[in-house]
Amino acid sequence: MGRPKVLVTHPLFPAARAILDEEFDTQYLTPEQRRSRQEFLSQVADKEGLVVLLTEKVNEELLVATPKLKIAATVSVGYDNVDVPACTKHKVVATNTPGVLDDTTADFAWALLMAVSRRVLEGDAWIRSDGGWQGWDIDQMLGTDVWGKTIGIIGFGRIGRCVARRAYGFNMRVLYTGPMRAPNSVEENLRAEYVEQEKLLRESDFVTLHVPLKPETRHLISKDALEKMKRTAFLVNTSRGPVVDEAALVEALEAKKISGAALDVFENEPTVHPALLGRRDVVLTPHMASASVETRTKMAVMAANNVAAFFQGKKPPNTLNGDAFQWQ
Repeated sequence: MGRPKVLVTHPLFPAARAILDEEFDTQYLTPEQRRSRQEFLSQVADKEGLVVLLTEKVNEELLVATPKLKIAATVSVGYDNVDVPACTKHKVVATNTPGVLDDTTADFAWALLMAVSRRVLEGDAWIRSDGGWQGWDIDQMLGTDVWGKTIGIIGFGRIGRCVARRAYGFNMRVLYTGPMRAPNSVEENLRAEYVEQEKLLRESDFVTLHVPLKPETRHLISKDALEKMKRTAFLVNTSRGPVVDEAALVEALEAKKISGAALDVFENEPTVHPALLGRRDVVLTPHMASASVETRTKMAVMAANNVAAFFQGKKPPNTLNGDAFQWQ
């Protein structure tokens, strides 16, 4: 009996490839093979294992086309690209990579918060422009202080709590909301106050999003939500693009209902709402919150270990649908 066949949609870091290549007959797709959905489906048709990034959908269409598939591992903590109920129906184990990117993503949320409030990108562009900066002046590139302000964290899971921990160093008042209130010990340790979302929006100087993409979080930041925010407030999103209604955000920015936004994710990636591209009060980055060498390597290794554990007869440590494993 040959080694299990595993398809990986992108070249991975050497540490992850070493795990997969030692145990499996592994195929890594080229960009050309990923470009067409039909080409992708033809490549995965005879595979028993699949490692994907957020750009590939593991859905009913794929599962019907892959009768031998036993495990699908996404290299991400969010798994809105994986239809977990459909995987369970087809007896395919689904896994993700939680935990290893929490601090890196929280760091980047703070990088965005600081960049938009202190106009870092505007200053950089001015310096680099022809005939740009001519010297210091007292009312030049005025931004907004962060120290001592109020930060509102929507979604208080691992990443949200890491963001709150960093707020302590800025002497900030920390408000948070989410489907469940954190234990008292967590609130005390992070000096965080649980409030309803409306109160958070009305009182926060910075609103940062850390929720998964679900039907109930799609357009969580709507026209109504934006109108509740302070005119001096900033919105930061490192969660998922569709959590924010981009058209409503553009409208709010144009009407100066909020002071600015910093977005690492977009409603229709990789397309960005064209009205955002020319705005100086918006910072835009290409879905890179977890993009450090250390963290992306850990994510890839975790996904590889999930696949390896499965074919060793063990339940992968990050299984999203335990029932599917029981049926193997």
